[in-house]
Amino acid sequence: MVRSKSDLVWIPVFAILVIFAVPWFLWGVDDVVAGLPVWVWWHVGWMGLCALVFYRFTGGAWDRLMGVDVEGGRN
Repeated sequence: MVRSKSDLVWIPVFAILVIFAVPWFLWGVDDVVAGLPVWVWWHVGWMGLCALVFYRFTGGAWDRLMGVDVEGGRN
């Protein structure tokens, strides 16, 4: 299978999503916003971003990168 340059962009995108899933830079921060710790809001926002990125992935690169044949079968 030949990969296009746009397909190779997904590798660092998903790596960044995994790296920042744990808010290490918020360790020790005790700030509270709207009754919840800041790190909880980080996770809410981060999961929203992950959902949008995954939606874009499934709309364009899913069939090629996951080995799915768009015509209905599997490769």
